[in-house]
Amino acid sequence: MKQVRTFAILAYEGIEPIDIGATYGVLSMAKRLAPDLRFFVISKDGGELVMANGLRLIADYGFAECPAADALIVLGGPGWQAASADEDIRAFIRDFHRLDGVVAAVCTGGMIVAAAGLLDGRTATTKRETVAGEARPLDLLSERHPETHAVEARVVDTGTVLTGGGVSLGIDMTLHLIKRFVGRGIAEETARILEYRHAWKANSVALPDLVEKPRETVGS
Repeated sequence: MKQVRTFAILAYEGIEPIDIGATYGVLSMAKRLAPDLRFFVISKDGGELVMANGLRLIADYGFAECPAADALIVLGGPGWQAASADEDIRAFIRDFHRLDGVVAAVCTGGMIVAAAGLLDGRTATTKRETVAGEARPLDLLSERHPETHAVEARVVDTGTVLTGGGVSLGIDMTLHLIKRFVGRGIAEETARILEYRHAWKANSVALPDLVEKPRETVGS
């Protein structure tokens, strides 16, 4: 009997729209190949959220009624600073991890995971590129969380906590999670039907993947 894999995607006010596409959108394509795959969006209170620049998103669940999941994917975007200061969000992430859940951050979601204390003593990455005048989140990760070893990478997988690079590299993180939880073959086929195979390969050359605790995956 196949094991159903479930992903919870954590959203909040001010996420970047591309981050929901890079996670939910990629999982949606993967479900064509792995029909048992499950995924949903959660937020602090559930319901409607306003993303960066006004696009609206409706979360499936609030924290109080969040179903069980294998992994929690924390999104990034301009709202990361307010989310990092929200103790309810930080506590939810900590509790998910404490109950043996895997926490994975895309883009500046890594700053929220750092604020929750899960990157203490770990190697991690986050968004590098910015517009002129903005501070690099990767530099902020080093400055605000000196106990974290901040590096330039595509994906950093330390076992139960993962962090990924910025913006479109959320696609690479989601493919990495699919490879780890569902299997290499499904991840490669997902990249193919996304028409992302060449970009995925090119990104692996441009930035390293740091897997500190490699694990076997079904079908790998």
